[in-house]
Order: sequence, then C-alpha cells, then structure tokens
Amino acid sequence: MIYLDNAATTALSESARNAMEPYFSTQYGNPSSIYRFGQEARKAVEESRQSIAALLRVSPREIYFTGGGTESDNWALSSVVLERALKKEKSVHLITSTIEHPAVLRTCAFFESLGVKVSRIPVDQRGFLDLEALERALQEESSLQEESSLREREEHSFPSKSGEEAKKGASHCLVSVMAANNEIGTIENLKEIGHLAKKYGAVFHTDAVQAFGQIPLDIEEMQIDLLSASSHKIHGPKGVGLLYIRKGLKLSSFLHGGAQERGLRAGTENVPGIVGFAAAAKEAFSTMEERGRKKVALRDLFFKRLLEEIPGAKISGVNPAEAEGIGESPESPFLSSLHHRLPGNVHICLPGVEGESVLLLLDQKGICASSGSACASGSLEPSHVLLAIGKSHEEAYSGLRLSLEESLTEEELEYTVEAIKEAVEKLKQ
Repeated sequence: MIYLDNAATTALSESARNAMEPYFSTQYGNPSSIYRFGQEARKAVEESRQSIAALLRVSPREIYFTGGGTESDNWALSSVVLERALKKEKSVHLITSTIEHPAVLRTCAFFESLGVKVSRIPVDQRGFLDLEALERALQEESSLQEESSLREREEHSFPSKSGEEAKKGASHCLVSVMAANNEIGTIENLKEIGHLAKKYGAVFHTDAVQAFGQIPLDIEEMQIDLLSASSHKIHGPKGVGLLYIRKGLKLSSFLHGGAQERGLRAGTENVPGIVGFAAAAKEAFSTMEERGRKKVALRDLFFKRLLEEIPGAKISGVNPAEAEGIGESPESPFLSSLHHRLPGNVHICLPGVEGESVLLLLDQKGICASSGSACASGSLEPSHVLLAIGKSHEEAYSGLRLSLEESLTEEELEYTVEAIKEAVEKLKQ
C-alpha cells in the first residue's frame, strides 16, 4: 500500500505508541482521583501539558486538552459567542474566510441561523485571505460599536472614550482563519491577520490542525489568542487535541459536569491519548526542518511529473503562468510560488474526470489519496475551497489531494503518477 492521505490522518509513531502503552495496562488510574494511583495519571497529564506548552513557548495553564481539532474549533467559536451573550452584548460578529474547515464554517452557519452576524472574507486564486476586505469588516464593526457606545454614553451621561479605548472594547468580534488550508495547503499570513485583529480589538483564533508540528508557529509574533491542534495529524493517536487559550481571555465552559481542565472542559481526561499526543508533538517539532526539506523535494517532483504526464492538469493554488518552466531552476517562478504551501501538499485538478472516480481506481492499485477534506468525504457538493479560489464547478469536482510524508520513495512516486495517468485515460474512454 502507498498511503498518500496524511492530511486526513497519520500512522501512530513508535514513540507515541510506547509512551501510551503503560496507561492502557498498568497505569490506568483516573487522574481526578486523590489516591496515589490516580495522581500518577494526573502527573502524566500535567507533564504532557508542560511538554506541549514548551514547544509552543506558552504557559502550561494556557493549554487545554480536547477530543480533537473539531471540538477545539467549536469550543473557540461557541465560547466567544456565549461569553458575549452572557454579558448581553448587543452584537456578536464572527469573521472567517471562505475556505475554512467545516468545523468552523458549519459552526458559523449555525450561529448565523440564530442571529449572529457572520462575515466570510474572500481569498485570491492562491487561497490567500483578502487582508483589505478583512480590515474593512473590522473597521465597520469597530465603527458600529463606537457609535453604539457613544449613544449609550449620551443617554446615560457617561464620560466619552477615546477611539483607541473604543477599539480595545470591541472584543465582541472574533476572527477565525486557518493557519494552513487542509485541501490546497496555502499557509496564511497569520502575522498580518493577527496584527489587524489586535488593531481593532478582536479575538484572533486560528485552526492550526494542519500546521501544528509541520511549520513554525509563533503565537506571540502572530498575536494569536486561540489556537486549535489535533494529535492524529502528527503521528499521534486519534481522539485528542488541544485548544490554546491566551491568559486573560475569558471563555465559557464548553462541557459541563466536572472540574477537569480547570473547570472549562468536563470529562475524564484521555490519559493515554494525551501522553501519546505529547510524545508525537515532541518528535514532530524536533524533526520539523529536516522532514520539511524532504517533503518539499518530493512535492515539487510530484507536481513536475504530474504536469508532464497528464495534459491539461492544473495545480490548485498556483497561478498557471507560474507553472511554466517548472523545475528548470531553483529560482523558477513556480517553485517560489510554492513557498507559502505546506511542504507535503499536492493538489491538482484533472481534466474531464471526477476526482472521486480517480480515487476508486487508485484504491484498486493500492494507493490511498483523497479529493479534499476527510470531514466532507461522501458529499455530493463540489469543493468549497476550489470554488472559492475561482475554479469552475467542473474543476471543483475534479480535485485530487495527495499529502506526502518524507518516507515516500521516488519509485512509489513514479508508480502513483503512472496510476493517476492510467485512471484519467480510462475514465475518458
């Protein structure tokens, strides 16, 4: 089998498996119990929290364990909305992009159905957020909030606030933008997005599920308030993730019932999963640079061979003009255009065929790939990401995503290219 769907899930690493094993067999105590056996499990959870916090250069008290990235995204968005609602804020505004994961987009749609204002900022053909449109949305909201505050002060004879003070009080607004897109691999300019959010007093959340352990993330420099990550994308176990919550940011409890995770996320902690997550994260961060270089080389070779063998194929998230002369030199426009793309992401639109039909034929050849987000698998709708970057409906149905690991051999790569070529030719007959 050739496994090329690592953006969906990864194989459990040996280091994660070894770290988890005792907590399945001999050290199975409940971390909430006060006796020594339970406290040993509690110690393992807290040591894991410290380990991951150190990797992100944040305080352990800012790390909260969850059941995965989807839960973390839901918690981040839901808690901000609920917290503002409890404070009887007159308006809550969620700002996101058109290419987010369903965990964010569907949560936003749910709150929108309840009357919450939602703005979906467009992206360009590479998948980069329109920063000017983002600032306009933030400016509009800040102005509305300032006008509302002014009316209230006039009605109640309150002393006026300065513009800067008004901006600081606009925390009813949350910006949620994915660090790296799960389909086409675009790495967003989080530093600029974070700067804009901070400028207008908004809370900044990023879904970093695809980015965590794959590319550097500087929470302070990027001014991130909330960050979601998941274990099973970095060779850790399924069913565990985290939400980073910046100190001082007050969120409502997401799950009620117990005092776990400092009272914000009730339920007995998944001790083996948390320990495995920490072990996988430590390995991912320590090998990030080396793995990245290998995956970039494989990715670029994959693109080169696909374009050579499949006439009319188009790389998603790249200007077609930049793809000319691919691989001719390290300074080629094409290679430079991939600088802000996840190292192992290959996404291509295949002419005249449906991506899912290609997947079935690849499966017969022992190749695992995908046509987009695993959470949208089985959907009859075209990829919302491809539509958002300007692809036609036909192209959006034709997408194929290959997410590589550094262990892929060139022989396996060539076999896969040939299999894709054969599948396209067969489907066109």
